[in-house]
Amino acid sequence: MADLKETIASSLTARYKKLGGMVHELAAPLSDEQFWAKPFAFGNSFGNLLLHLTGNLNYYIGAQIAGTGYVRDRPLEFSEATRPSKAEVFKKFDEAIEMVLGAINSQSPEDWSKEYTAVGADAHDRFGMVLSCATHLHHHVGQMMYLGFELKRKV
Repeated sequence: MADLKETIASSLTARYKKLGGMVHELAAPLSDEQFWAKPFAFGNSFGNLLLHLTGNLNYYIGAQIAGTGYVRDRPLEFSEATRPSKAEVFKKFDEAIEMVLGAINSQSPEDWSKEYTAVGADAHDRFGMVLSCATHLHHHVGQMMYLGFELKRKV
């Protein structure tokens, strides 16, 4: 029988891998131009959402739990004018997912309950924050699905 630490780590690892895979699948048919397109005046591009998710994971889990030293520039995640290639953005996203998996698997049973106090956090312990980041990622996967449908419709 697995202990709680193993159950938490394996379940969270599976969830982050699944969500990361979904993001890849949704972006696969998009050209670099479509990746940065904003089909709605009120929304974001797929690329900006991916920059945002990468920044979110690197800050809330990387800097605050894994001690990576990451410094976030959240406004730039939504205003990036240089438009790096889809491959470059995915490289950083994939690195963030791998960092998250490493952080998850390095937590002791006691670590999951450690106080979490980062600015803007909606959780009070490490487990809550890692879970919150997963739900945040899942939320934006839904937006990416909608963007993908709209971008295909406009072709």
